[in-house]
Amino acid sequence: MGLDQVPDTMLACQVLEYNKPYVIHEIPTPKNLEPYDMLVKVAVASLCHTDFLVQEGVFNTKLPCTGSHEGAGTVVAVGSAVKDFKEGDRVMNGLGFHRCGECEDCTGPENYVQYCPKNKGSVGVRMDGNFADYVVVDARNTALLPKEVSFEIAAPLACAGCTVFRALLQTELKEGQVVGIVGSGGGLGHLCIQFAKSMGLKIVAIDARDEGLELSKEHKPDLLLDARKGDAYLVEEVQKFTGKGGVDASINLADAPQAAGTACAITKTHGLLVQISQPEPIVIPFKELIFRDIRIKGSRHCAPVEAKRMLQVAAKNGVTVKTNLFHGLKEIPKMVELSLSGKMAGKGVVIVDPSQM
Repeated sequence: MGLDQVPDTMLACQVLEYNKPYVIHEIPTPKNLEPYDMLVKVAVASLCHTDFLVQEGVFNTKLPCTGSHEGAGTVVAVGSAVKDFKEGDRVMNGLGFHRCGECEDCTGPENYVQYCPKNKGSVGVRMDGNFADYVVVDARNTALLPKEVSFEIAAPLACAGCTVFRALLQTELKEGQVVGIVGSGGGLGHLCIQFAKSMGLKIVAIDARDEGLELSKEHKPDLLLDARKGDAYLVEEVQKFTGKGGVDASINLADAPQAAGTACAITKTHGLLVQISQPEPIVIPFKELIFRDIRIKGSRHCAPVEAKRMLQVAAKNGVTVKTNLFHGLKEIPKMVELSLSGKMAGKGVVIVDPSQM
């Protein structure tokens, strides 16, 4: 396509003021590409809990900012230093933007680069995101899509999939061990079940919503429990299932402040909790930390090398995403409304450009 064929203006869904609804309007199309930048024509974008945090001003985002850090589309132009992509490539858009390349995270283990404290931000969080006709992404953080992975699947995988895939890697569990997933029936949770299965893990799935329990059930965990019955019930059932003190490691995806405590309670002594959700505060009883020696590890979005591995696993295992489809950027307010109602099962996804589908 090339920059000369890209229109000068585009439709975008933006945060203009904190704690106010999105505004959908025409803005200039970004065309000034730095060496590692790519301009992508967005095919599909999806909604994530982090989008609400951006609206609330949690990340001190400079406004206006186009929403959504989960997107996929087709490359239409590349910067002068981009070697691994070309116009016409189907890609899962990267989040990280312009890492420094010099700090300990950038020069340390390859799966730490996403923690670079000097980067310019993340697409859809500190930089304009995927709720638009076009988005600028950093090629170093972007992944080529396998032919088996559709745009509709790829967009949610850009954050939700990458996040839970890395969480599972952080557990360091081996085939046959047991992982507990608290918040198993959400947009991240049902993906976590599928990736855990691909790793040969046994799965204890826990949710507190009827919709979440039903979605969890669709993906056939080894044990499914209703968190509304209380921690004592959960612990008893998990210990019966495992035949020992609990799951080998747990992953908490639930936003309730006490959910991390629940995840600790079902985990065996000396076990590990990987905390993903971001409530303020996170509440964990001292007895879990001190008397049972539960270790806690935070994890965020994965590194580029892990994202590429995740896509290959998704392609090989036929990973699916439960989507609530909306057609066109102007339907984003309806998607937000459904998400806030608590009745959304899976991910809210907007088809930005149906011609790419």
